[in-house]
Amino acid sequence: MNDPAHSRPKARPKSRLGCGILIAPLIVLAGLGALGSKAWGPSRADYPVQGIDVSHHQGAINWPQLPGQGVDFAYIKATEGADFTDPAFAANWQAAGAAGVKRGAYHFFTLCRPGAEQAAHFIATVPVEPGVLAPAVDLEFLGNCTQRLKPTDVQGELTAFLTAVEAHYGQQAVLYLTGEFDEAYDISARFDRPLWLRSLVFEPRFGARPWTIWQASNFRRVEGINGRVDWNAMRGPATPQ
Repeated sequence: MNDPAHSRPKARPKSRLGCGILIAPLIVLAGLGALGSKAWGPSRADYPVQGIDVSHHQGAINWPQLPGQGVDFAYIKATEGADFTDPAFAANWQAAGAAGVKRGAYHFFTLCRPGAEQAAHFIATVPVEPGVLAPAVDLEFLGNCTQRLKPTDVQGELTAFLTAVEAHYGQQAVLYLTGEFDEAYDISARFDRPLWLRSLVFEPRFGARPWTIWQASNFRRVEGINGRVDWNAMRGPATPQ
């Protein structure tokens, strides 16, 4: 307001554009540099609590090796849809707890089955235990069925899922979201829950409120896990104590 456009020297807008042209590639290069680093993660000074999310795709995990590598928490896949149980869930759940890793369970929400049926499956699979992280629900298109429902239908089925799960576990669920799913179904604006947002390398710029968990990488390597693993930062009231 104090520097209106019409009062600037004519060369000023051009120089600012030039800076923008230079800065944009630098940002891209910084991102590419992070992608090339198997050990990259968000700054510990800014986000001291960090962890992983896993499923049977990681194979056998040597959980006692993880705390010493900065794994403060782990979300473990439990269920998908109304009838799939992750075959590694029980082993991962027990071993993570024994290793002292703060743990939570998550459910992959499919668009092909009623929310109430999915909630019943999750409840039958994940035990109620004190001191664990809030249950999480994975909401994304990748790996989902090809059916695309109306936003009101998705919101209705998710409401049914959350109502049952939250009543059973006595905690608000965490909503894992990609930008595409949130945009398509207006989830973060419609459901006032902690957000777990996926945005590789760069902090999320979507969602109706600040994130509680940020999935920052899907290429982290840690000893005790074969191959890549998702890496996350956590902040706010969901931070494990």
